[in-house]
Amino acid sequence: NSNNNSNRDSGAASPEIPLTLSASVVLADLPRDATAALASAGGFPATSKVVVKFKAVGSAPALQQDVCKISAARKFEEVVRYLRRKLRCKDTDSVFLYVNSAFAPSLDEVVGNLHQCFKNAHDQLVVAYSITPAFG
Repeated sequence: NSNNNSNRDSGAASPEIPLTLSASVVLADLPRDATAALASAGGFPATSKVVVKFKAVGSAPALQQDVCKISAARKFEEVVRYLRRKLRCKDTDSVFLYVNSAFAPSLDEVVGNLHQCFKNAHDQLVVAYSITPAFG
């Protein structure tokens, strides 16, 4: 008890303040600006294109044409398919793709979102690829 009293006297807030659900704020609707932002997120016009630059890593073969344009509305799996086709991969061959040599996006990630977040100074989405796991 003397410990509790000394905390109160010093003005320090107790880290164990119980909050009930009824004490929390529950929004019936999102604010207008948040609703508008969510509605437009990930919505890219069909004509909007993104420049993707491929970079071979390790023993992966280099592409003759290492830059391509893809619809911003497409999913990352389309980038994987394109690269596999260009490399003439068999169904059993593994190919590992990484954005900015740092992480492997999920196949259902929208290419336009990746481009918006991770494009380089030349407005390109840099995708490194290898035939063995290379990063992260």
